[in-house]
Amino acid sequence: MSATAENPAASATATATATATATATAVEERVTARVISDDPLYRKVPVALRFAEAEPLAVRIVFPADLSPEGTDNEWVFPRALLEAGLQAPTGTGDVRVWPCGRVQAVVEFHSPEGVAVVQFDIAALRRFLRRTYSATR
Repeated sequence: MSATAENPAASATATATATATATATAVEERVTARVISDDPLYRKVPVALRFAEAEPLAVRIVFPADLSPEGTDNEWVFPRALLEAGLQAPTGTGDVRVWPCGRVQAVVEFHSPEGVAVVQFDIAALRRFLRRTYSATR
């Protein structure tokens, strides 16, 4: 997985980490997601959903370091509107794509030079997070 959706280069990892540290997180939601793979059993992973008032159009999804070849947290930054729209219909053409999967699940697909990661979330958790982000900006 890549450090950011905008710039998957390794140097972006340090920039994204510094930005995240400098930017106070207004909303953080801890959820459990499922990594989808060829394995018949899903791998559950803890994920942090983050939103900072200083970047009102963006959301962050942060995966734990043990999923990264570098051993660092994987942080993806992408438009909040993309996440919201993807809960209704397939959305995205770049590094991050989102679509509903049935009535209660949503899939977020992350593309990087290292490969593609497909992660499933409960729609209720993503909606709760989005509601909290809009409440934080009022």
